[in-house]
Amino acid sequence: MTARLRDARILSLAFAMAMLASAFLFPRASAVRNGVDVLATLDITGSMNTRDYSLDGAPVSRIDFAKLALRRFVADLPCPSRLGLAIFTEREPFLLFEPIDVCENFAAIDAAISGLDWRMAWEGDSRISAGLFRAIEMARRVDADLVFVTDGQEAPPLPAYGAPVFEGKSGEVLGLILGAGGYGPAPIPKFDDRGREIGFYGADEVPHENRFGLPPAGAEQREGYNPRNAPFGGTMAIGTEHLSAVREPYLRQLAERTGLTYAHLVKPDGLASALLAVARPRPSLAPIDLRPVFAAAALAGFAALFLIIPLAEIFLGRRRRFRPATALPRRSP
Repeated sequence: MTARLRDARILSLAFAMAMLASAFLFPRASAVRNGVDVLATLDITGSMNTRDYSLDGAPVSRIDFAKLALRRFVADLPCPSRLGLAIFTEREPFLLFEPIDVCENFAAIDAAISGLDWRMAWEGDSRISAGLFRAIEMARRVDADLVFVTDGQEAPPLPAYGAPVFEGKSGEVLGLILGAGGYGPAPIPKFDDRGREIGFYGADEVPHENRFGLPPAGAEQREGYNPRNAPFGGTMAIGTEHLSAVREPYLRQLAERTGLTYAHLVKPDGLASALLAVARPRPSLAPIDLRPVFAAAALAGFAALFLIIPLAEIFLGRRRRFRPATALPRRSP
């Protein structure tokens, strides 16, 4: 039995050393897996500063909540997915970088999303439909699906004839329109030229009507109406555009028109599964890290060498110690 245990020690040590050598010699393998290519575009216009989300009991803005959702989204994407990043303000999305591998570049992507800020905006307007249509074209050019995060609030409001016509091919680009914000109207924070918050926008500080193009039906009933000089009436319209809520019906219309899928951003988790349900799977070779497997096998070998076999020796030694002595035969007289 002692010889057998000695042989087991040698075999356990040889196995553990072979597994350690394999971890250095064959650290990776490749296999075909389904991933996605996606362009994430975040609305950074003024209404996205509205604080109608909460984290750990503290109110947070739509931008910060959306950034957290995008960071978890990247962490949950399967390898070998790729992600590009863009921001949107006025009517034009701006591409920060084209889709890159999320597993090999996770730290860089996470840092880029963390650094997004409303101060990157170059214009104050928010023409959601125009920005979405151009983001779809941008995603088509980089051959990716789209995640477009916005509250849907057009600033200035849409003209009387409605949103512009989508001239692309519906369904050519798949993905999500992610509606950010609560359903109840909330005040929009206001900032000075140095980026310091100085209160909230009032009803007299934002346009409540778009006076581009033809006036709406019934404009002739307004006070001060003049078909030539004042076709929209003689006084400015007052509404609730200084307050903000997610414009879900409008975003659903845009989703139906473009072939995208609408989803409401309620919690920071689950965005990856929502996209994977509608995105195009893209099979490609994905690296598989074999080092944890080899390390676990080597650990099992060392456990056998330094724990299991010594315990077996102790157990067998105790059995020998307490084995009853064999009675000697008596001599005949």
